[in-house]
Amino acid sequence: MPAASAQVFDGLGHPLRCESLPLPDSLAPGEVLVEIGLATICGSDLHTLSGLRTEPTPLILGHEAVGRVIASQRPTSALGDRVSWTIADSCGTCLPCTEHRLPEKCDALFKYGHATLTDGSGLNGCYATHLLIRPGTHIAKVADRLPDSAVAPANCALATAVNAIEVLPTPCHRVLVQGAGLLGLYTCALLAERGIEQIYCTDIDADRLALSSEFGAIPVTDPPPEGLDAVFEVAGNSDVIPSGTAVLRPGGSYVFVGMVHPDTRLELTGEQIIRKCLTIRGVHNYSPHHLDEALAFLARTVDRYPYSSLVSDPFALAELEQAIALAETRQHIRVAVDPNA
Repeated sequence: MPAASAQVFDGLGHPLRCESLPLPDSLAPGEVLVEIGLATICGSDLHTLSGLRTEPTPLILGHEAVGRVIASQRPTSALGDRVSWTIADSCGTCLPCTEHRLPEKCDALFKYGHATLTDGSGLNGCYATHLLIRPGTHIAKVADRLPDSAVAPANCALATAVNAIEVLPTPCHRVLVQGAGLLGLYTCALLAERGIEQIYCTDIDADRLALSSEFGAIPVTDPPPEGLDAVFEVAGNSDVIPSGTAVLRPGGSYVFVGMVHPDTRLELTGEQIIRKCLTIRGVHNYSPHHLDEALAFLARTVDRYPYSSLVSDPFALAELEQAIALAETRQHIRVAVDPNA
């Protein structure tokens, strides 16, 4: 019987182990089986591996990837299609999916790279040769001209950044992006393409901060000027919030994106928000249309920004432990894994 190869995480303190999982004999309506072409290691994967966040185990981690369709029970997905897909599978009928317009907060939410082997086929994560896409997952075709290294992180960091900049204050001419990781670099590029005149970027890592200039930002080590229209927290560190609040103008917007872990207690008073009439917006993941916009953005700008330079040369699936160790050094913005190498 044909089988997939996967790296399985059994929990904190356990080494990753290789396991073979049978490919499904048949697919249910709406299901699509893809062969993973390239996966990348997201910061949230590192959080799970380090115990900063907890997921049910055993599981196959990994949610950033690009692949090709090898079996389909969905009319819009044909064999051979090169595709990306939403990080979440949603029911499409609950209040979050319909009235609230937040399918990423579906009552029956399923997230790839966050589910146990006992959930469905078990082919739920991207550190594997194959992934089974569920009926409520949005699938987007990928332009052939886009390299795998540019596409793989799009269904997490780039789509989330598209969501983050969707609502800007009026007027919006000067902004601060706190963090020059992948979320931050994407946010800078997206804002630059929106015509924002001054995009300041901060980061404690000098190399990453310097890189932000290639994505449309003005790197700064000192506090940026006050009176900014918007600030985007993409650093994952709540220590940056007081300085971000200080530089916002009255009526400005603060968008929280990166602090997706428990160690994020805020040093912030209600008075600071009220007296400045600030808008604070939390962004977690994205809706299907954000993924479509992310891939369209990549296709338009692939020749203007060095996306592929952000991703390491790929490791083989059997070398995932080494890939994770490299990712933890922060030497690369993203470390890549080729499950079929």
